[in-house]
Amino acid sequence: MNATTDPPANLNLVLDVPVHLAVELGSCQMPMREVLQLGAGSVVQLNKAADAPVELFVNDKLVARGEVVVVEDQFGVKITEVLGGVGPP
Repeated sequence: MNATTDPPANLNLVLDVPVHLAVELGSCQMPMREVLQLGAGSVVQLNKAADAPVELFVNDKLVARGEVVVVEDQFGVKITEVLGGVGPP
């Protein structure tokens, strides 16, 4: 078995295990006073530029970066960088 290209024989055991995938657009810090004043129509400024890559996390572990895209009327992410050996070689 070639360790760089062949998946482990028991990989099929975990292929259907659900994982949590999250995309982080950015973050910010604000005082609780401002949080309590948020309402419909409020805008929260994040710490990233609009054209900066977003980060993809699987179970809170950073695995990739990408670009926000719109597919029909929904958001999506086009992966531009895979980190830490995740995905195909």
